[in-house]
Amino acid sequence: MTLTPELLNGLSWVLYHGYEGTEGLTGFPNIGTYLIFAVILVPVYAMVTAWFLGEPRDTKTGLMGVSYLVGITTQMWVGMFILTMIIGALFYGGLPEPFSAVGPP
Repeated sequence: MTLTPELLNGLSWVLYHGYEGTEGLTGFPNIGTYLIFAVILVPVYAMVTAWFLGEPRDTKTGLMGVSYLVGITTQMWVGMFILTMIIGALFYGGLPEPFSAVGPP
């Protein structure tokens, strides 16, 4: 059975509700990114600012806290990147967009 363009277009609409891919952006600079960095992380920004501007002030402890935050964030991003590569190779037949062509194989 071959799928006609009309059927593929209909299936695409049912699955994606008219939303298309971000082609070339790999999903990073979308509204979720702005929501996370501008709204969700405000308490973290306040905490880090208080480490260096609040009283009593201890720069050594503040730098240690910042290094912990950077380390934990890096560990999570690298781990998710590796997991994304593994999932793409195992379940989708190839590496994701930054390492392969855009679009389905």
